[in-house]
Amino acid sequence: MKIQPFKLERYFAAHEFSAPYLMCASNCESLSLSELLSLADEDSRNMWNDLKLGYTESQGHHVLREEISRLYKNIKPNEVLVLTPEEGIYIAMTTLLKKGDHVVVTYPGYQSLYEIANSLGCEVSKWTPKEQKGWAFDIDDLRALIRNKTRLIVVNFPHNPTGATISRADLKKITGIAERKGIVLFSDEMYRFLEYGEADRLPSASDLSATAVSLFGMSKSFSLAGLRIGWLTTKNSVMFKDFASTKDYTTICSSAPSEILAIMALRAKDRILKRNLDLIGKNLDLLNGFFSEYARLFEWHKPKAGPIGFPRLKSGLKTAAFCADVLKKKGVLLLPADQYGYEGNNFRVGFARRNMPEALEKLREYVRKFWDTTRN
Repeated sequence: MKIQPFKLERYFAAHEFSAPYLMCASNCESLSLSELLSLADEDSRNMWNDLKLGYTESQGHHVLREEISRLYKNIKPNEVLVLTPEEGIYIAMTTLLKKGDHVVVTYPGYQSLYEIANSLGCEVSKWTPKEQKGWAFDIDDLRALIRNKTRLIVVNFPHNPTGATISRADLKKITGIAERKGIVLFSDEMYRFLEYGEADRLPSASDLSATAVSLFGMSKSFSLAGLRIGWLTTKNSVMFKDFASTKDYTTICSSAPSEILAIMALRAKDRILKRNLDLIGKNLDLLNGFFSEYARLFEWHKPKAGPIGFPRLKSGLKTAAFCADVLKKKGVLLLPADQYGYEGNNFRVGFARRNMPEALEKLREYVRKFWDTTRN
């Protein structure tokens, strides 16, 4: 198995911790340890104080799995496998797929959602949204991509990087298609609960279908990427057993401190989610104003969920050069579309950090100069 370099992660390795303004972050403002401890109930505080730093249960701490199961309607604690989010993708793909299988995946997207399948010798078809319709994913386009050899459908809603989502009815259509054709549905749900409107909130695919596997975790919605805690959920006992067996060859078990901290956060989930949605809402209002002001320069479709969007630069200047120049002159890190392998002249913006208004003002300073040049 030979896998291609992860372009997006290499890009962040080069710039994330040196750029003064990270305006393309895909997660929400991180909680500090003191902030999280202040949210903890007495029971989880006692678990933290009495914690022994030994090996943990390979499936995940039983209390953590109980808390995770409360995020679902039909998933039981024994149907939750705790792991790191990226590990969940790797385990699912390498367990389910073999050379010659066909995979359909939402695109653009996080590279591992399709690159692992590529590395295994699978054929990959990309389900691409229609930008001019607000990044709309058409179910008929998905149906047209399915073949007799299709083994896996991979979806990501709310969607990275566009901030788009689909309706509950469309999600049920997708699960129905997968069930009828004997296809496994892998649903990346890392931005779950960050929909701006209650009507847009999707159920987990693993709640809807026994042929579905869902990925979720603490990184995005719960502001705790540093815990490296995620999980797979499925009601399919055969797949679950295979995933657990594969995990014995990766991390084996999770970090003991991270598991207890995740329990604290999940018990305070309503407060954390409100905090993040409030921050997203305030910053998104500022961002909408910016793109309205410079509508001749950028094409902007307001996201429906999550902390990221995917504007397009209308100028003949390529976004890779644009983003490099903004970073050099104003210290603002944006993510050009080529880091997704996407040919559109788009770039990713993130708007769930407290210093986003300051970063946006730096970008405005740059664009004012660029805008004056293009206008003349």
